[in-house]
This record gives sequence, C-alpha cells and structure tokens, in this order.
Amino acid sequence: MTLARTSLLNGVAVVVKISCALVLNKIIAVYLGPAGYAILGTFQNIVSILHNISGGILATGVTKVTAQHFDDARHQYTIWQTALRIALILSSMIAIGVLVFQTRLAQLFLGDEKLSTVFIWLAALIPAAVANNLLLAIINGKKEVGLYVAANIGGSVTTLIVAGALTIAFGLHGVLVALCINPFFVLVLTAFLASRREWFRLGRFWGKSNQKVIGELWGYGAMGLATAIVVPVTFILIRDHLINAFGTTAAGHWQGAWKLSETYLLLATTPLAVYYLPRIAEIRTPRLLQKEIARVYAFILPVAIVAALAIYLLRDVVIQTLFTDDFLPMQILFAWQLTGDVLKIGAWVLAYVMLGRAMVRTYIVTEVVFAGSFYGFARLFTDAYGLQGVSIGYAVNYAIYWVVMAAIVTRELSTMRREEST
Repeated sequence: MTLARTSLLNGVAVVVKISCALVLNKIIAVYLGPAGYAILGTFQNIVSILHNISGGILATGVTKVTAQHFDDARHQYTIWQTALRIALILSSMIAIGVLVFQTRLAQLFLGDEKLSTVFIWLAALIPAAVANNLLLAIINGKKEVGLYVAANIGGSVTTLIVAGALTIAFGLHGVLVALCINPFFVLVLTAFLASRREWFRLGRFWGKSNQKVIGELWGYGAMGLATAIVVPVTFILIRDHLINAFGTTAAGHWQGAWKLSETYLLLATTPLAVYYLPRIAEIRTPRLLQKEIARVYAFILPVAIVAALAIYLLRDVVIQTLFTDDFLPMQILFAWQLTGDVLKIGAWVLAYVMLGRAMVRTYIVTEVVFAGSFYGFARLFTDAYGLQGVSIGYAVNYAIYWVVMAAIVTRELSTMRREEST
C-alpha cells in the first residue's frame, strides 16, 4: 500500500472525522461556552491518561509488531492475546481506583463533587475503550486500510451522535458522560466491521501471556506510558496556569485554539499513524528509511502549511463558524499556534522513527524533556506577552524539538550504515 493510496483512502475517513468534529465542536461551544470548554479539556486529558495507562499504551507496539510479523499468523495471535490480557488486568485495577476516588477526582479536576458520577461511567467502560484501541491497532498492523477507514468513519459518526445528543440534553454533565460511554458503542461497531475477516476469531484474542511477546511490547509500552502521562499532565498544568493568570474564559480560548489545531492536523497526522509507522517497522536499510522520510515530508508538510495558512487568513470566519462570538478573542493566538502546528508536523515525521525503530530510552527522555520545556516556555512567555505567550511557547518548543529530532535521526541513520557495512 503506497503513501498516496493510503492517504487517498484514509482521506475519506479524515474528511468525515473532521466534519463530525467541527459539528460537535459547534454544539459544545454553544452549550458550554469558553469556561465549560476549559473544564471539558481537563476531563479529556484525564480520560486520555486513564485509557492509556489501562492498556492503550500497548497500541503502538501491537501495530508495529503485528506488521513486523506479517508472515507469521501464529505469532500475531500470541501478540494479541498477550496484549489483551495485560490490558484487562491494568484496566480492572485502574477502574477500581477511579471508583474509590471518584469524589476526590471530581473535586480536584472538575471543581465540583456533584460531577463525581461521571467517573463511575468512566470506570465501568475503561475496558471497552482499551479493547477498541487494541482492535484498531491490530487492524492497522494488518494493513487493513479499508477496514480501518470504515471503522474510523463509523466511530466519528457515533461520537457525533452520542456526544452531540447528550450535550444538547444535559450540557456539561452530558458531554462528560458521553466521553465515558462512547467507546463502548465504537467497540461494538469496530468488532462488527472486523467480524467478516478471516483473522477475526474470538479464540485468537484470548490465551496465555507469552514472555517473549511481553519483551517485544515492553519498549513500546514504556514509550506509550511516557506520552500518556507527560503530555496530558503538561496540558493540565498549562491550563491551570492560564486559569490562575487570566481566568477560566481565557483558558477556554486557548483550549478552543488547541482543539482546532488537533482537528485540522488530522489531515497530516492520520497518514503518519496509518501508513508511516507500519512502513518504518518493515524497513531494514538506511537508504530506504531516508527515502521514506523524504517522501513523507514531500507529501505531509505542504498539507500542514496550506491548511495552517488558510485557517489564518480566514480566522475570523473560522471562529464564528466553528465556535461562537464568545471565542473571538482567541484569534490573537492563531499566528503562533498555527506556526507551532507546522513545526510540530515537521518534527513528528522524524519522531516517528524513534517509535518505528523502538528507540525506547531516547523517546522517553525527549518526551519528558520537551513536555517540561513546553510548560516552562508557556509560563515564561505568558508572563511577558499575556495569553498569546502560550502559543509563542508552543512554537518555540517545537522549533527546538525539530532540530533535536533531526540530530537523533541523523545519528540513527549513521548507525544503520555502519551495521550494514559490517
């Protein structure tokens, strides 16, 4: 499957996902406003952390190792069985912890213990979210692009229906509950779509853990754990800083700008996950790796630049269309936010090499260091330039990150050349 064909097929899913996300974003903006948007952002970070440490951290490893053993179906089944068993154990432990501390979590992160019931929903359905992530990882590793596209389209539409309906009916409480229960509906849909594939048999997903497979997955689990913790925690810290410095409404403006970036960057990030990561897992020579990096840059970077430029030029229209007039002050964030988006995509093309080649220690160190530097830059520049400083810090951080990634990948290519010559 070529990058162009994969991107073309996946483009349908991306268009649907972006369309659904934009419609849902409008509903949330209307019914929650900037302040509610900030609370929602914090809860999304909490959900992300819990889903990932419950087993979602294994998804990248499952994709990579499934793709790597494309010619050994029995070993693939062992990978899936081991990953699922580990995920169920972890998710059960996390779910119990969430139930025990539900009131404290609501007070600490949502500022209202009356919202503790949403954590009951979250605990009950964590296993469904983890199972869906692993199933999608398997589909990706099997290079079932058509199935992956269909599952993503179905998931996007389901999310819009569930979250949109509950937001309209119950406001903030409704959308928080929707984040918790939506993975169950998406899992059912994904399993139904995959059920016609020859490899999809329930017995192939359940079995004993394999120590060798655990060894194959542990590095990706460690890398996933680093991302799962430091990135959402960084966002929570930055959001808390913005709330303390400028108020909840201003934090909601930043959250809106960040959500817009996440949505349109799907045009670039989805091909990286669907095509690029499995492809890197297959490459054995430095020449092919370098060629693949160049091909991806030639395709992905122009997409990010054109999209960012278009959004900047139409920023007022974009805000009024996708949000409400209450969000108009966030236009001061756009220039630096969109610059940071382009720099991030440029850096991620190289960062994926660390994932694909299991550069565990380097990946973890850079994730922790640059998450910390993002927070540091955000505080530094907001003190100097106000709310706009958080976007300046974002752009500066990813400019440095790109330079560091270039140095790391250059070193890795040199190592591969030496190994090839011996």
